[in-house]
Amino acid sequence: MNLLHITAECYPIAKVGGLADVAGALPKYQKELGINSSVIMPYYNNVFTQKNEFEKIYQSNLILGDNYLEFSILKLTNNSLGFDLFCVDVPNLLYKDYVYSFDDTERFLAFQIATLDWVLTLENKPDVIHTHDHHTGLIPFMVSQCFKYETLKNTPTILTIHNAQYQGWFAHNKVYLLPPFNFDNVGLLDWDGSINPLAAAIKCAWKVTTVSPSYMEELKLKANGLENLLNHESSKCVGILNGIDFEVWNPETDNFIIKNYNKDSYISGKSENKNWLCEKYSLDNTKPLFVFIGRLVHEKGADLFSDIFKIALKENDISILLLGSGDKENEESLKPLIELKNFNAHIGYNEKLSHIIYAGADFLLMPSRVEPCGLNQMYSLRYGTIPVVNEIGGLKDTVIDIKDDGFGIRHDGVTIEKATDAIKRASDFYKNKNEFLKNSKKIMEIDHSWNNSAQEYLNLYKSLKQ
Repeated sequence: MNLLHITAECYPIAKVGGLADVAGALPKYQKELGINSSVIMPYYNNVFTQKNEFEKIYQSNLILGDNYLEFSILKLTNNSLGFDLFCVDVPNLLYKDYVYSFDDTERFLAFQIATLDWVLTLENKPDVIHTHDHHTGLIPFMVSQCFKYETLKNTPTILTIHNAQYQGWFAHNKVYLLPPFNFDNVGLLDWDGSINPLAAAIKCAWKVTTVSPSYMEELKLKANGLENLLNHESSKCVGILNGIDFEVWNPETDNFIIKNYNKDSYISGKSENKNWLCEKYSLDNTKPLFVFIGRLVHEKGADLFSDIFKIALKENDISILLLGSGDKENEESLKPLIELKNFNAHIGYNEKLSHIIYAGADFLLMPSRVEPCGLNQMYSLRYGTIPVVNEIGGLKDTVIDIKDDGFGIRHDGVTIEKATDAIKRASDFYKNKNEFLKNSKKIMEIDHSWNNSAQEYLNLYKSLKQ
């Protein structure tokens, strides 16, 4: 089976969020199941593309409305990723030092058109085309409706929704940018008066998946305006839980962390990583270390962080370390806390530091309002760090509370009181050292690799070809 993933992000080439981690890991695990899985994405101007060699395998021009744009398909020459990587180079649109900007309509539409133009020329065409989020959401529409891609009409398309909050809306006056199609079917592009790429993909894809079963059910109730559509299309919707790459996220072999460890040496290993963090950020290594890693945005509950952390530090004998960036207002609200003795923050993002934090922390905080799947809690489990999470989306699917014979701390809803109560429960649990250490060891053995999920996707692909 030939499978093509079409995505705006893929780790380690370009990463903004969890989409990149999925696109960089799932194809590897699919290859192990015998699927010829490959990825195509935009060619960005970044460290990865500058340091690696690409071979030009195709060159042509695409039509974007009234414009003719030259594009190339580049293939990564080494096999370091474990799957074939192709990149679309549209010099004036895609070759930027960023992934997303304020108006990406032309950029990602050009990417999608170039991708399909290239697919038309392939001798061995994909048996399944797998698209991810709104940046590739017009692919299912174009495959099924545009005259140019008539020969691809019977190729199954799948949409995976990683985050339904972002839908790629643009005005109807830009519909001319798409390749010609029967205009009687323009309603497939519309949702609530705008061209909506995510809605179009939900309508036109053969199957729609989300990144956790709970998130799929939640979207039918709250999906930023797409609730009725998802309920209408529910027969073709399924939630498949994301996994994590056990090769990248492995405390025994992780080159980023200060000291490697496994489930038998985790006490000394986590201690050395914690000591390094506490020394670097002036924290007391005798206290339980709570951490947050992620975007400082409303979806993550970041607007409440200042109050949550202030109260938690006052009521508990703990330390808190934050790694992230986002809304400037949320960033500014944290600055006064840095003056407190047991709090520190690294505003920005650092991949190496994130690994050390997972390895050295005692608890990971995820008071998310929206969390389609969440990978951070899976990373933390892999490193023996206990997640403290809101009962939402994939967090609900992957974290069982210790009071229910589980291994984590859950709270129902995102309020200052509920979040601080959960932190207090975690702090009290830490005091029972034997149970805490036994739990930390146990969670390292939970299997959240891509093995099970990759098989679920394979079953889904096979069902489309029957």
